[in-house]
Amino acid sequence: MTKSISCADVGVKCRWSTTAKTEEELMKKVAEHAKKEHKDIKVTPEVVAKIKSHIKEI
Repeated sequence: MTKSISCADVGVKCRWSTTAKTEEELMKKVAEHAKKEHKDIKVTPEVVAKIKSHIKEI
């Protein structure tokens, strides 16, 4: 199954979303996006856990 996530899923006002075949690939895309567009958000273990908890399978 394909995994998906969007910024809106985790409560961030942003229209970005992505999909990937694995959670690992998806999290790489999330990290790249966050680094470019959300420099004000600190990536902590709690933030990573929150993101992972909102990953959907489509």
